[in-house]
Amino acid sequence: MSDDTVVVLTALNLEYEAVRERLLSPEPYRHSRGTLFEVGTLPGGGRVALGLTGKGNQSSAVLAERAIHEFSPAALLFVGVAGALWDTPLGDVVVATHVYAYHGGTSEDDGLKARPRVWESPHGIGQTAAHVARTGAWNRHTPPDRPRPEVHQGPIAAGEIVQNSSLSREAEWIRQTYNDALAIEMEGAGVAQAGHLSGSPVAIVRGISDRADGTKATGSDRAWQPIAAANAAAFALALAEELIGQEGSPTMQEDNRGRDGGSVTNTAYGNVGVQAGHVSGSTFHVSLPSSGQESGGLADRLAALREELAREHSAGNLDEDTHEAAAAELDIAGKGIEEGTAESRKTSVLALKRLRGLIGELASLAAKVGVLITAIRGLS
Repeated sequence: MSDDTVVVLTALNLEYEAVRERLLSPEPYRHSRGTLFEVGTLPGGGRVALGLTGKGNQSSAVLAERAIHEFSPAALLFVGVAGALWDTPLGDVVVATHVYAYHGGTSEDDGLKARPRVWESPHGIGQTAAHVARTGAWNRHTPPDRPRPEVHQGPIAAGEIVQNSSLSREAEWIRQTYNDALAIEMEGAGVAQAGHLSGSPVAIVRGISDRADGTKATGSDRAWQPIAAANAAAFALALAEELIGQEGSPTMQEDNRGRDGGSVTNTAYGNVGVQAGHVSGSTFHVSLPSSGQESGGLADRLAALREELAREHSAGNLDEDTHEAAAAELDIAGKGIEEGTAESRKTSVLALKRLRGLIGELASLAAKVGVLITAIRGLS
């Protein structure tokens, strides 16, 4: 994972330009398969890899997956405009708490029954988005002739068609079946699925440009689209800076004095890294295993992780897609450890970080992955 990089994807050129104009010195970056990204710097530090997916969940999913594996970002943000399903003011920003792929269903004699897939936003991103929204700094450059946009966190519905009616049968069905959704669009489900399978945190950020009520492509929509896109871009990049700033900062840690100011004794087996400005009254006993011995031990720990993943899958705590993706990341990590080069160990670390993202809800197992990452980093 590149701790100083966030990927931002958009569906439309209008949305792309709204993000790009806020980046410093964007430079072209061409993927081996032809996808053209631009990589620029945020004013507050950190990099953004910006890409254009085009409309639709399928193309967005493919390019999101491609961007994740190319840049191994701290997070992926999908940014653009959307239609409001209820009374969210035009120009306001909606950040998805979860995404409904609302076209899943079964047609029966008594009507269409919903069978949606749902992806929840990562807890950490949701908390960070709420913090950025509370501070209000992201919208300080709003022109004085317009009200400052606000941020709403809630569900977003993502389908396969442009929804532009409040009267159609489908519009009625969406409002009845997904009545808590704040906005509707066409890419969020694909991006959320790509993030889920890749273990990369994803945020969907949308500016409200219309009410999905027949006003698309009207004068009002043409006036509000650039405003909504600009507001979504401003919030998304403020969120990106905050997410990058969090990478590497201590979380749920105590300092080396302990809670009560007393001493702390740590005993560990394997690789241990010690970083301190000043240490006194302490004794360190260090023994360094040979590279071959350590690689063998890491391979054994990977095998143990694989067995635990299988048990969690059998117990129903991991769905089939997640289990397959997690196993694939373990394969990559194992190959990197086996090769034993500095570059291959970096590949192993990236794979394990993606694995940790995939199994984040299994706290104990995710912690073991974190320990393994530290061990691999400690190899010289």
